[in-house]
Amino acid sequence: MILVLALCVGVLYAAGTYLILQRALTRVVLGLAMLGHGANLLLLLAGGRAGRAPIVGASPDAVADPLPQALALTAIVITFGITAFLLALAYRSWVLRHDDEVEDDVEDRRIARLGRNGDAAA
Repeated sequence: MILVLALCVGVLYAAGTYLILQRALTRVVLGLAMLGHGANLLLLLAGGRAGRAPIVGASPDAVADPLPQALALTAIVITFGITAFLLALAYRSWVLRHDDEVEDDVEDRRIARLGRNGDAAA
């Protein structure tokens, strides 16, 4: 079962990375969501087997580790914040240009041409 979950984490990370490298903002949003789900699943795997609540007097071997649960909660909040921000950017891009594709920066192209030509001064 752990191997299946580890493979799922790998697939989520691979698909999320592929989608983040695309030029459409909707694909970037989906890619970040997949990376967030992969991170949550990885933290679930890191927590180990389920245990009892850490109550005073319980055996330390049978107690669940609360740290991966806290980290997963933090990852959920961060993923939600980033997703909300990117959705706002995608909406703004759609309102202004009726397109969600990210354009190249003109200044970046100019600097790249300078590097290819070997010119030191602009």
